Parts: sequence; structure tokens; C-alpha cells
Amino acid sequence: MKIFRAYKTELDPNDRQRTQLKKHAGAARWAYNYGLARKVESYKTTGKSPSAIDLHKELVQLKKTEVTWLSEVSKWAPQEALRHLDVAYDKFFANVKAGRKPGFPRFKSKKRGIGSFSVCCVKPTHVTATHIQLPKIGKLRLKEHGYLPVNNPKVHILGATIKEHAGRWYAILRVEETIVNSISKQEATGVDLGISSLATLHDGTKFENPKSLKKAQRKLKCLQRAVARKVKGSRNRRKAVFKLAKAHKRIADIRLNTLHHVSAAITKRFGVVGLEDLNVAGMLKNHKLAAALVDAGLGELRRQIEYKLAWKGGRAVKVDRFFPSSKRCSRCGVVKESILLSERVFRCEFCGFMMDRDTNAAENLRQVAVSCTETLNACGDGKLQIREGQCLSVKREPNTDSQAQS
Repeated sequence: MKIFRAYKTELDPNDRQRTQLKKHAGAARWAYNYGLARKVESYKTTGKSPSAIDLHKELVQLKKTEVTWLSEVSKWAPQEALRHLDVAYDKFFANVKAGRKPGFPRFKSKKRGIGSFSVCCVKPTHVTATHIQLPKIGKLRLKEHGYLPVNNPKVHILGATIKEHAGRWYAILRVEETIVNSISKQEATGVDLGISSLATLHDGTKFENPKSLKKAQRKLKCLQRAVARKVKGSRNRRKAVFKLAKAHKRIADIRLNTLHHVSAAITKRFGVVGLEDLNVAGMLKNHKLAAALVDAGLGELRRQIEYKLAWKGGRAVKVDRFFPSSKRCSRCGVVKESILLSERVFRCEFCGFMMDRDTNAAENLRQVAVSCTETLNACGDGKLQIREGQCLSVKREPNTDSQAQS
């Protein structure tokens, strides 16, 4: 099976190379803004927008007369920026037709970061275990050796993106890779996502939430106060903003590292995973829990589990968000009318069953995942049918009298 994926690693450039990287990022930003301005102007006058190829031809002529400094950077930086602009336009019109929030492309500002640039057609010979070679820049050292795919016949490199974040530079390789399904036994589990415990499995395994944002709140307040006290436009303010950006980056890195460890541990053990289809956007409207939910990154964890299972030949079963995983007894199937958030132990009044609340919810999700898999193998129907009052279907269909309602 062929998949498209990316390999991201940090670079270790010297001062000369940093200057070259900034020039390329600036050229890509300028080309994007130029193309966007030309598209808007042309649409107002003629009703049509020039394509990336037309805009690139204009830049070739401008390079000879007005913007001669573009000759100092690789031709791929402005060319790929114009292609990205075309993709942004296509997404805008697709959202308009679908009735979603359009999201018109915006002009890029240096105040929001140095940015990034892309190069295309990077051959495998340009990537080694210790370096990556880019046009007009040369060989860049890698901080992590042996991570990028080198001399692998199953990997075809399509291009590279160089990105800056809080003073650090990263290389992101876009590749087409041939993989083999590595999951031989389709063992199932359910994953209950939460805030106190990031994820809980049906066997009682818990993955703790590092709460990186909450632990760094005091430091962030001090750094933010230092930014507010500096004069706008001064060099000291830029230094304070840079320190604040580094602190936020460390928080994001801790969160992302934890999510990758958790998702990898789950997908290595199980081939079928039951996940709740959480309405994260709706949950964020609760201002008392919004910060904790953002700090946990539940949506990103679910996304990682889904694509890592797909890579290994497994499957993730999305359980309807109205399924009462926390209120249902995993032994007898009786559903409670209500359960308080403070009740951390589930007690069934019908059969006397007692279990940790999160573990009980994970077991319910596992049962739905197993039943959904068996039903799909049998007759192609993705619904779990049990007698009235003791279960719900995988996907709830309101206003039907024949199905059980909770």
C-alpha cells in the first residue's frame, strides 16, 4: 500500500546558512503576497484570476528589471509559494460551494513569523544520514541523524519544506512510501479520552496528561507582562516576544511528544480501536473546561490514532457522540439516567457491578468496536442491536420508534 507522509527533523545551520534561509522565506512570502494582490486586482477588473504559471512568468520578467534580488534565491521558493496560493484559492471556492466558512487567503506578514518555503523535485541523493542539500543554500546539517529515509527503494521523495519556529529551523520531507500491513492479530480495545487521564484503555491502562500549559502558566504570565512593558517597535520588545515564543513552543513540543507516545503505544498493541466522535468545538464553548481541553489535545490524539492504524492495516471505529459510554454498565448493559462528573467509580444499581468510571467507558467502546467489526464482516451493517434500554447503535438515528432510545 502506498501512502503520502512527511518526515520532520530539526536543522543545525550556521550563520551564513541562516541568512540564506531567511532570504528564501522572505522571497516566498513576497511572491505569495504579490500573487494574491495580482489575483484580487485582476478579478476586480476582468472577473478572472491569473494562474500560478502566469504569475511565475511575470516574476521572471520582474526579476530582470525591478526585483533583481530574487536571483539570489532558488527559483523554487517563489514558484512553490504561487502554487500554494492556487491551492488556497481552490479551497476557498470549494468551501463557498459547500456552504462552509470560506476563509479567503490572507496576506502574509513578517510580524507573524519568518515563515517557510518549499522546494520541489528533491532527489534522494540530496539527502544523507547527516545532511540535506538544498539548491542555492548547500548542505545543511541535521540535528537528528539517521531519521530521514536514505537510499530506501520504498520511499520516493517528492519535495521539502523548510520552516522556522521560535528561532529553530526544521526540514519537512514530503514522500510517497510503500508500506506493508504490520498488524497480524486484530485485537480490539476502547479508548476513553479525558482531561485527568489523557487516555484510558479497556484493560485499565491509563496514560497521564502532562498538562504542559497549566504547569507553565506562571512563567507565561511573567513573560507576557515583560512584553507588555516594552515599547512597541523596540529591540527589547522583539527580544521579549522571542522569549515568549520559545516558551509557547516548549509547551507545544511537550504536548505533541506525549500524544505521539500515547498513539504509538495504542496502535502497536491493538488493531481495532473504538473512539468517541467527540464534538471538541462544542466542548470548547464551556469556558471552565476550554483551557484544559486545548491543553490535552484530544482531537489531535484521535487523528494520530486513526492514521497510524490505517498505516498498519488496522481500523478505528468512530462511536456516535451520543452513545452513553460513561452511563452504561459494561457487564449487563443497563444505562443510568445520569451520572455526576465527580463520580469516578461506576456503580451499577441493577447488577451491583463496580469499576473505574473511565475503564468502564473504555470497555463499552471496545464492545461497540468489536460488534461493529463483526457486523460489518457479516452483513455490512454498522449497528449494534441489543434489547431495549441496554444499548445504543453505533450511529444514532433520531425519531425512529423501532430502535432503542436512551
